Amino acid sequence: KVMGAILFERTMDGEIDGVPTATCLWEKRGVVPFLKVDKGLAPEDNGVQLMNPMPDLDALLERAVAKGVFGTKMRSVINAANATGIARNVAQQFEIGTQILGHGLVPIIEPEVNIKIADKAEAEAIMRDEIAKQLDSVSSPVMLKLSLPSEANFYKPRIDHPNCIRVVARSGGYSREDANRMLAENHGMIASFSRALSEGLSDGQSDDAFNAMIADTIDGIYRASIT
Repeated sequence: KVMGAILFERTMDGEIDGVPTATCLWEKRGVVPFLKVDKGLAPEDNGVQLMNPMPDLDALLERAVAKGVFGTKMRSVINAANATGIARNVAQQFEIGTQILGHGLVPIIEPEVNIKIADKAEAEAIMRDEIAKQLDSVSSPVMLKLSLPSEANFYKPRIDHPNCIRVVARSGGYSREDANRMLAENHGMIASFSRALSEGLSDGQSDDAFNAMIADTIDGIYRASIT
């Protein structure tokens, strides 16, 4: 039920039972390892927050390849339906994505639309069109990680694009119940939830209680992903 895991750099450099993390995930669990590569967000401009510069990205990507990582993840944010800002945001994602593809890794392109903005649907429409322009020109297929859309199946054309391996959904601040309900309405999208995955979990729980809750959580998210 778990296809992939996004690792921080420190986790990638670590080991599980004496085996490098990425190797352990894939060879022992059949889970595809991805590496988070962005260095946070720049101040907002034209309604978006671009990613901070990543001057050491090539060296990091070389390490990731050596450690058996499959792909990468990087996030920027859209806070308004500003056509200029969204075009810059998506262009930056694909520019760095091209750099990542050059190392033989698969980038997860993640221009997050803030789910709390009043013009969310308008921002999604602008972003979807900008993504279409970029997908047509990439040298190899990429993945997309997008906020759950205001309109069901809004990203179906991107899901079906030959240069898109997968479109995965952010829970983005929705409750797990709402995120699962919305995800089930978007055929072909699968979950890449963080906050909705950890909802209700705590280090104060017993191992049995923790394991039972996360198993039930994963089962619900899985069912929403395949509906």
